[in-house]
Amino acid sequence: MPTPAAATSLDLSASAAALDLCATVASYPGRPEQVRQVRADARALLAGCPTMDEVILCLSELAANAVLHSDSRGRGGTFTVRIDSCPGAHIGIEVEDGGGPWLAPAPSPGSGRGLDIIRALAAEWGVATSPAGRTVWARFDWPAPQHRRRLAPACRLS
Repeated sequence: MPTPAAATSLDLSASAAALDLCATVASYPGRPEQVRQVRADARALLAGCPTMDEVILCLSELAANAVLHSDSRGRGGTFTVRIDSCPGAHIGIEVEDGGGPWLAPAPSPGSGRGLDIIRALAAEWGVATSPAGRTVWARFDWPAPQHRRRLAPACRLS
């Protein structure tokens, strides 16, 4: 007979499968050209999501911030992307970078609006710091579809 903790764990994983929950994690080299790869990976993962374009725009902004404004841009630096999705409920994104100083953006008409975009599009967002770096996260609502559509078969980045 399974212990109560094991039974709870089994029930949770069965519930996750029934809800089409998908959690992915991928690390990328801290170079600007990797932002394009993050977008491509997310597009494949979120196929069928009605808010896919908004989520990918925000994810792209966070990845760009990681490679342009954090210690991840240094030699051998990396950043990590996490996407958690639950069709009909929410999508969560996180970009963890190498940290470093958080500087106010210089006034420029062509840049410095990434976090404003996230603030406008995400249901919630925030920043968490640790000695290892910084994680910027956002959550988006995934409206319930009229008919159920599954995520792309491969639920992973890279």
